[in-house]
Amino acid sequence: MTKAPLTLYLAAPRGFCAGVDRAIKIVEMALQKWGAPVYVRHEIVHNKYVVDGLRDKGAVFVEELTDCPDDRPVIFSAHGVPKSVPNAAAAREMIYVDATCPLVSKVHIEAQRHSDNGLQMIMIGHEGHPETVGTMGQLPDGEVVLVETPEDVATIAVRDPQKLAYVTQTTLSVDDTADIVAALQDRFPKIVGPHKEDICYATTNRQEAVKAMAPKCNAMLVVGAPNSSNSKRLVEVGARAGCSYAQLVQRATDIDWRALDGITSIGITAGASAPEILINEVIDAFKSRYLVTEELVETAVENVEFKVPRVLREPA
Repeated sequence: MTKAPLTLYLAAPRGFCAGVDRAIKIVEMALQKWGAPVYVRHEIVHNKYVVDGLRDKGAVFVEELTDCPDDRPVIFSAHGVPKSVPNAAAAREMIYVDATCPLVSKVHIEAQRHSDNGLQMIMIGHEGHPETVGTMGQLPDGEVVLVETPEDVATIAVRDPQKLAYVTQTTLSVDDTADIVAALQDRFPKIVGPHKEDICYATTNRQEAVKAMAPKCNAMLVVGAPNSSNSKRLVEVGARAGCSYAQLVQRATDIDWRALDGITSIGITAGASAPEILINEVIDAFKSRYLVTEELVETAVENVEFKVPRVLREPA
């Protein structure tokens, strides 16, 4: 049977960001330094393929520090943790390594600085997401108020409308966040914002590439995990930018081929915690069914790299 032609647009940047790359490297280096098992509090990054691969090497993933023994190293995930977690690890005299993305740590420092200056914090983020939990946990209970939508802004109760600052989760939709910030500034004209936007460079770059690619495509697939905030935002951004069919897939086996029947073009991108091997798997699946012409849609070039903590660079 003759294969139908298909133009495959490939977004760039896509996939792993520097924070994810660093977090995975931290687990691998910890296993090399201390041997298995090494415990990891929460999934190191939100991707099943990555987590399963590290589990095969000897990483044990748990949800709470209480699930870890005192005598084995523990790593905190890239999303960040409340201050109470490293404090509890130190009290138990555990070896611990913080794999929090440096751009998330920047938000933590920002929140603490505003609090030290007497400002109550407003956090723009998704309730229950580990990054939001970690950032809100930098300050005492009641010091951080969470908002998820512009509508939330109208109903929140604050201590003093004149003494407020806001921070955001790093993986949000740039456009949605701008709407919430506008609502905050409208209600609280004196609210203080971040010195530099909290949404990270990788999230912004991936969303910009999707915006450029979406109008060209009949359909778009985002390779990523269902619990990955930045991956889900890419689907939303694609749909809003004019792509009538935008879906999240974890890997090639999740592709709904019937829904794609009759397409002549497709866009492919990936969330910041999706490895290139899964992106290539999806591309190969299309090549097996279609006569594919690939086109790169590149909107930025990334060359960011974060160092791993010193404890992993020192000999055991």
